[in-house]
Amino acid sequence: MLPESQKNVLLSVANRPFNTALSEPQISIVAPLFNETEAFPHLVARLNAVMEAMPLRIEVVLIDDGSRDNTALQMQQLALTDGRYQCVFLSRNYGHQIALTAGIAAARATEALFIIDGDLQDPPELLPEFYQKYQEGYDVVYAVRKKRKESWFKRIAYSTFYRFMRSISYVDIPLDSGDFSLISRRVADIMNQMPEESRFIRGMRSWIGFRQIGVEYERDARVDGESKYSFKMLQRLAYNGIFNFSEYPIKVITRMGMVTLGFAVLYLIQTLIKRFVYHDVPQGFTALLFFIILFSGIQLVALGLIGEYVLRIFFQAKGRPLYVVREVICQQQRQPLQGLNSPKSSENAV
Repeated sequence: MLPESQKNVLLSVANRPFNTALSEPQISIVAPLFNETEAFPHLVARLNAVMEAMPLRIEVVLIDDGSRDNTALQMQQLALTDGRYQCVFLSRNYGHQIALTAGIAAARATEALFIIDGDLQDPPELLPEFYQKYQEGYDVVYAVRKKRKESWFKRIAYSTFYRFMRSISYVDIPLDSGDFSLISRRVADIMNQMPEESRFIRGMRSWIGFRQIGVEYERDARVDGESKYSFKMLQRLAYNGIFNFSEYPIKVITRMGMVTLGFAVLYLIQTLIKRFVYHDVPQGFTALLFFIILFSGIQLVALGLIGEYVLRIFFQAKGRPLYVVREVICQQQRQPLQGLNSPKSSENAV
């Protein structure tokens, strides 16, 4: 529920004349937002400059991922005054990948979707270069980060993960490429049909195939505010990539089982030789204790790896919607989405 002062602001904005809305945009710029009050004015200014510089019909799809600051209010004011902007408000914070999924589903572009982050680390000014590659026949144009303006720890962690992921994945996921990309309409349509709950969009994009090409760029620092990706969220994203696009964890369990079986057989042979050849009572309480602890640890690791797969199966089998949309503001009007079963509902499960 908005405070009374904010309601008055929205009311005054709603009474202003509207710009002409786009009936059928060629390009949709998709940007998920979460607590981006400080960066929002910079984002809008740069997006407007890009749209005005290109002779194309362009819409911007902004997704509010349950922000707790004034981001939602700023989005409402913008969508009510500028018909080029479509704003989608999720019912709570679902995370970056799900918010991006909601934006891809809402985009109306007939040609391609340009996916960026709302913190402006991904420069929207690269749209003309990406679109040129699209016109050359590429369905996916992904950005390759040749330089990052982040802490040394994050740079090392990202670089290590991408190379590890590349070595174990059964899908060719490009090195140092994130979600920043331009995808064709048909790639977006296929992605909308993929119902997996634990989403790793850059992996899904690679899995789809078609002609893909990378464009190098220098990633900027955040224009304002602080990063919303905590270590826990980055860990979850990495897990989704590893367990959704690699058979390596299961194969590791098999290999560990074979190795531990080999150790057990060797120890048994050693024990039998001491007993029947040298008539020696086997000694080695310390060694026995070590092997018990070692094998117990291996078993726990194996159970944990299997558990990651079972957990994903569990959430997928529930069949819950990926997200719930609270409201959409599009084409000059505030449009609460109607529920699937109730015409009076103001929410829609997607």
